[in-house]
Amino acid sequence: MSTDKRRVQFRASEKLIERADALATVLGTDRTDVLTDALREYLRDAAHDDLLTQEIAGAYYDDELEFAELKALVGPEEAANFRVLKRQLDASLTDDLAEL
Repeated sequence: MSTDKRRVQFRASEKLIERADALATVLGTDRTDVLTDALREYLRDAAHDDLLTQEIAGAYYDDELEFAELKALVGPEEAANFRVLKRQLDASLTDDLAEL
């Protein structure tokens, strides 16, 4: 895990923050740890959600995501598979256009 950290600000409902604070108290930690753990878990789960993974792939194929971003979201193996498919799709499109 990277030790580089970045300050992030966001707005959340008071109830959500109160729940995060209560959990932090129970765990003997702070709100930041609770929120970063929750975000880490959400992103890990999202990488295994088929519909979301297809949305991510679509964004990569449409050049809305760089390969490094894709890899961070779905992992190196899945990202490599998407890169190969994108190259195949790009080559196929080039061939189709050449035939016109």
